[in-house]
Amino acid sequence: MRTITFSSIKMLAIAAMAICFSISGKAQTLGDYYANIDWQLNFPQSDNFVKKGSGWGMNFEGGYYLTDNLSVGGFLTYHSNHKYIPRETISLPENGSLNTDQQHTLFQLPFGVSGRYTMNREGMFQPYFGLKLGPQYGKLKTVFNAFQEAADTWGFYMSPEIGFTYFPFYKSDVGFHLAAYYSYATNRNDDFGIKGLNNLGFKLGMAF
Repeated sequence: MRTITFSSIKMLAIAAMAICFSISGKAQTLGDYYANIDWQLNFPQSDNFVKKGSGWGMNFEGGYYLTDNLSVGGFLTYHSNHKYIPRETISLPENGSLNTDQQHTLFQLPFGVSGRYTMNREGMFQPYFGLKLGPQYGKLKTVFNAFQEAADTWGFYMSPEIGFTYFPFYKSDVGFHLAAYYSYATNRNDDFGIKGLNNLGFKLGMAF
């Protein structure tokens, strides 16, 4: 029994050493791909429909490095912002009025292609500049107590960002991602008074 136990421990030790050497070798080379999964904090800038920031958003992004520093890829982001308006009297188009509170909701879902220039890719701290381009779907909604008004809208989306990834764990390809961004989209809707959607925000998540 002692011989079997010692042999098992020795085999486990050899396997553990092999895995460590394998991970170590991987950590010393530049990977061809990257991916980020982020929680997102967003502040609308362009209109009075919704201006309050919220953390109801996520960002998903991945890319391939064409060179040691330049990568291209794709992204998908979604975000919801809300604004509560206390009870007030609202004039109706049919010469009537309605006394109620309101809940405004702005949902944005941009997706498309992304580019990134990353510096210090062999280090633990890797700053970068990025740009995202593509279409954006938007949904505008106002809820008046038991009634609601909603509209869908599409536009072109552009978003420059600056950020960094940080890999604090030795021999690991898992780290953290932090970025700040500004976005502009051409979404419009005259009924809701929307003439373009501007946003300022931050992303915090995991890097792979």
